[in-house]
Amino acid sequence: MNNNNNNQNKKLNDSSIPPSGGGGASLIECSRDAMQGWPHFIPTEQKIKYINALLKVGFDTIDFGSFVSPKAIPQMADTNEVIKGLRLKAEGTKLLAIVANTRGAEEAIAFDAITYLGFPFSISSTFQQRNTNSTIEESLIRVEEIQELCIKNNKQLVIYLSMGFGNPYGDAYNEETLLQWADAMVNRNINIISLADTIGVATAAQISFALKTLIPNHPATTIGVHLHSTSSNWKEKLQAALDAGCTRLDGALKGIGGCPFAQDDLIGNMDSELMISYLAEKNLLKGIDTNALQESLLIADEIFK
Repeated sequence: MNNNNNNQNKKLNDSSIPPSGGGGASLIECSRDAMQGWPHFIPTEQKIKYINALLKVGFDTIDFGSFVSPKAIPQMADTNEVIKGLRLKAEGTKLLAIVANTRGAEEAIAFDAITYLGFPFSISSTFQQRNTNSTIEESLIRVEEIQELCIKNNKQLVIYLSMGFGNPYGDAYNEETLLQWADAMVNRNINIISLADTIGVATAAQISFALKTLIPNHPATTIGVHLHSTSSNWKEKLQAALDAGCTRLDGALKGIGGCPFAQDDLIGNMDSELMISYLAEKNLLKGIDTNALQESLLIADEIFK
């Protein structure tokens, strides 16, 4: 089990955490982000076992796989086989798949079980080229094409504004750039936008400013965060998002993950286990099955070792 959360685990009993009375948080578990850069191939059956365990926990959504070039991300080459082994409930956790181009989107929409298609749109031109082999201008065309496919096929497009709080390449960055691109996505009728702290450089102040600007300006759009963090700064980042009224939150068990194209020394995802404890204390989380959570953590220990 991960990090410094033993004391927090004691506050979670073996029963489910009840639904919150008010506007609760929607927690997205990014198992795909955790697995995609793992150094050895995780067998398909083990992925299926893990994601099926996660489906019992009570996450709003699981970012489970991606339809991208197997040469670029070999770990995700079996996504279409993984999905066939998943046991979904009609009103339960939803699935999200990442796509990098229109061809990947066409593959993803063929699966009824997938609710969301996620597209990483970087506000860093260098990272966009490295991550999706396209310029920002070409990626904007892809966004429009994928959005059209989603509308026609009853899917929802989630845009991740990658490198949303800075980049390691020296590409020009300021907070207004992030806000302008968020506005551009809203203008293209994107209903869900996630601000991605791809390399873990965001400060609480940056998170607060972006969300406190965007959420009131776009009340009909869900503005979420995909934050990477260390064991020492996750809480201040999470609290900044909550204080700004953000309710869509990404994480990954054990705090693993990061894009293999971002930089060599990756900072992992915010640890979902820590987030669950923290949100539960504040009565901000819908029902979580803590027995299923512990089962998932045991499987994660088998995979990520």
